[in-house]
Amino acid sequence: MSSLPPNPQGDLMRAATVNMAVAQPTKSKAASKQPNNNANPKAKSQMHRRSRTGCYTCRLRRKKCDEGTPMCTACKHLGLDCEYKRPMWWSNNDSRRQHKDHIKMIIKRKKLNEKTSHATIQTSVSSPPGLSHSLPTSATFSDPLDRTRSASIDSQLAFNFNSPPNVDGYGAYNPHMLPSHSDFMFNMSPYEIDVKTERQMFVNDVPTIRESTVSTFSTYHTPPPAGTILPSYPMDGEWAEQVYQERRESLSEEALNCNFFDFSQGMPSNTRQVDIELEENDQQLLDHFVQFVLPTIYPILETNQHGSISSDLVLPALQNNKGFLHCCLMTAAQHWKATMNIQGGEFDDNIMRHRQATILALCEELNKDENHHQILDATLGLIFFQTCVGRFDDALPDIPWHQHFQAVNSLVTKLDLPRIVTDATEQPTQTPFNMTLTSWIDILGATMQGRAPVFAHTYREKHLSTTNPSLGLRELMGCDDHVMYLISEIACLEALKKEGMDDITLCQHVHALGDQIGLTEAHDSGPKMPYNANGSLSPKQLSKNITSAFRLAARIYLCSLVPGFSPSQASCVGLVEKLTNVLHFIPSGPGGFDRSLAWVYLIGGSISGMNSSFRQFFNDRIAQLGDAANNGSFGGVVSLLHEVWQQADNSQPSPNADGSTTEAPYISWRDTMQMRGWDYLLI
Repeated sequence: MSSLPPNPQGDLMRAATVNMAVAQPTKSKAASKQPNNNANPKAKSQMHRRSRTGCYTCRLRRKKCDEGTPMCTACKHLGLDCEYKRPMWWSNNDSRRQHKDHIKMIIKRKKLNEKTSHATIQTSVSSPPGLSHSLPTSATFSDPLDRTRSASIDSQLAFNFNSPPNVDGYGAYNPHMLPSHSDFMFNMSPYEIDVKTERQMFVNDVPTIRESTVSTFSTYHTPPPAGTILPSYPMDGEWAEQVYQERRESLSEEALNCNFFDFSQGMPSNTRQVDIELEENDQQLLDHFVQFVLPTIYPILETNQHGSISSDLVLPALQNNKGFLHCCLMTAAQHWKATMNIQGGEFDDNIMRHRQATILALCEELNKDENHHQILDATLGLIFFQTCVGRFDDALPDIPWHQHFQAVNSLVTKLDLPRIVTDATEQPTQTPFNMTLTSWIDILGATMQGRAPVFAHTYREKHLSTTNPSLGLRELMGCDDHVMYLISEIACLEALKKEGMDDITLCQHVHALGDQIGLTEAHDSGPKMPYNANGSLSPKQLSKNITSAFRLAARIYLCSLVPGFSPSQASCVGLVEKLTNVLHFIPSGPGGFDRSLAWVYLIGGSISGMNSSFRQFFNDRIAQLGDAANNGSFGGVVSLLHEVWQQADNSQPSPNADGSTTEAPYISWRDTMQMRGWDYLLI
């Protein structure tokens, strides 16, 4: 019973309302009942109690979750990440909003894809084709040579580019046959699209690396000059062949398989977060390593993988490898000291402290005779990371790289890696990454010391193998594996020359190796700019350019073994000019790849003359690199070449009594290093 007093006015109003409703037509009655029908579901939804144990993806979308394991039905149907454990983006409003936008985009694409999968081919096109699926991505790209292009999300066309359309008379031009074809190719207005890609890395919930790249796709073309005779329309299948060839060039990008390498610390993790308890000083070094050092360690591998490979490989090892952690902290201190151009003080203390901690951790593991993969990781880091950071003239005491490599030799042999990569009956599904990195250091390091590589027999077997000749060198450092194997053979020949090989036999081997190098040029069409039509970097073309540079450097290295070698010979001058031309097609600057070609610059620059275009080109590349040109192996090459050039320019040809001139002596870069007491690795 209500406790309120009676309200006569309210009763009159209710009565008036009833009378008005009765006086209305039947249609109005139905309309008046409709709000009451819609009120029931709303009331029911208000009575629903929200679940607090559903996955965070459904909670972000404000959808009901059936809490299925390992994935709920909604996330499984939409292809989303189903996370029951509180993710990192949940505690940050900006990250949560970005993640929600990303989920909306995935759902939108899936719905559009389902819609267009049942659509039929239209005979007219009134809008430009979609761009989002015109380019290969790491998620959609599989076979680089043979594939059928499916319909894009925003296009109702499905076309097999591997075969001509099933239309009679397609080879001949008929403007009335397919009006949509002419509309598509000629009546479409030009357009330009900017694609911005951003990537954020977090360490201990703290944002560190933030990368942003912008690529532009444009269909604008510069009009031809007045009086230009335009070519006639292709006839008799020429158009189909041209389209097919252009598509092969743009889509045949050989993206690297993410599971190509076998990493000792396991598969790359899906998260880029490092959970390590460190002191404040060491935490700053770790943040500096992740933000500034990590992106410069494996630039070629990063390019091939189209992602943050360094963080996927290095960061997992930081959490379970004490020696490797101290090695990375030492490397961060060296990089910080070099970039800040600070001498002595706290940076030197950090470098020496972590250097000693690394050696101590390695000795402890060696005494236990276990965790050999982790020991090998840390030892290779001690060698290779020095080629990326630090200055060559750092006066702090350190163990030479070739003494560390003796330990690498023992560990690689103990782990039986050479047999694993060469045994034809037991070919591994994945190449051991540590063996690939060891091979890179071993081959080029042998040329630094004038000796044969330690695992030269392994490289020879891989070079002659017809089933699995790859060691992953092209994927890791850009140069084709066969060219690197031949550089190993040239280093072996130099070692035999030092042991007293006669000149006739030496020249025969030089000629044979020259022919082997020529065989690697069979399918080389020459260097090109390593960029796709949309402005993005082409890893495949970049690898071809790097291989061409290493091939020419190998020829120069081989010619230097010939008795009576002189840099002023016409053949040597021609090789240096060819090398300079190829290097023009390598991207320059801090974001380029000059620092990955330290050995190439050393071999080619050591025989370049005073008037050679190589010197001016090299100085231009140094200026474009800025302060980064003084660090790592590239900084060592800069100092060494300037020293060699100074000695060579001072040793001018001397005139003879008969009026002829005596050629200036050849200044060996290796002799210059020994004279200055420099003992570092330049790769």
